[in-house]
Amino acid sequence: MTHLQAGLCPETIEKARLELNENLDTLHQDIQQVRDMVITRPDIGFLRTDDAFILRFLRARKCNQMETFKLLAQYFQYRQQNLDMFKSFKADDPGIKRALMDGFPGVLENLDQYGRKILILFASNWDQSRNYFVDILRAILLSLEVLIEDPELQINGFTLIIDWSNFSFKQASKLTPTILKLAIEGLQDSFPARFGGIHFVNQPWYIHALYTIIKPFLKDKTRKRIFLHGNNLNSLHQLIFPECLPSEFGGTLPPYDMGTWARTLLGPDYNDETEYTHTYNALHVKQVLGNSARDCSPKHMKRSQSVVEPGTLKHKERDDENTQPLLALD
Repeated sequence: MTHLQAGLCPETIEKARLELNENLDTLHQDIQQVRDMVITRPDIGFLRTDDAFILRFLRARKCNQMETFKLLAQYFQYRQQNLDMFKSFKADDPGIKRALMDGFPGVLENLDQYGRKILILFASNWDQSRNYFVDILRAILLSLEVLIEDPELQINGFTLIIDWSNFSFKQASKLTPTILKLAIEGLQDSFPARFGGIHFVNQPWYIHALYTIIKPFLKDKTRKRIFLHGNNLNSLHQLIFPECLPSEFGGTLPPYDMGTWARTLLGPDYNDETEYTHTYNALHVKQVLGNSARDCSPKHMKRSQSVVEPGTLKHKERDDENTQPLLALD
């Protein structure tokens, strides 16, 4: 079973042992016991049950076999219940492609200080149609499907930053309970990703109001990992070091190139002016993810559409209201 830990650095293997209860001696048995539970849910079509696939679910649930099977079942059940979302689940689907080219999600090439992949969303870029919000969700789920193939990310997980600058009240009013529930079920309840933190930046007051809508659907663990920073960069940088962030978030990296992740999924010949119809190449994606070098040449640079310019966010010594996790709003 050592092949299931192939490619992992010793530090990550040790982290999996300590934090996720991953035991190489019992890993085969753990996987098989989860697989044996499949027959208990004949109503669900389990389209994939190989070792590597089940392992990512085990890691997402700290090798608890029963919780792992629940997540595995929810993963396929969510797809059965939302067939339209997954009918054309590929990067060249027009809706997904539009979302990717608009930067949904943004995926930084570097990791944070804990080895987590950093995803960013600039909320002001969302339009007000329900279909586009669903396409954004589809693009995020597709991106996570690609990223979760990396065993390091299965263990280290992800962190998400949402910049709410210029997100209008009218836009917020379109985020109905039905749409929010769809997103929460897809990301929190049905996907084997470990999110170490969800960070809100420049959130207006009505985002607090939205919390009262989504709170019943959030697990306590999720609520504790959501933080509102307002315009307080100090609190953000205490949790994600500046050297891991682009300048939009007060980091030391160049401004985020909105085409970075879209090019990764659509292929090496992607550009902002040309339409493409091919899906992502898995080998190409693997090569790009493994390359830490950033190409900031003008022909590849498309600035993020965030209205936040370097220095706009304020450094504050203390802002008790904005640095509290959303759970503190109880």
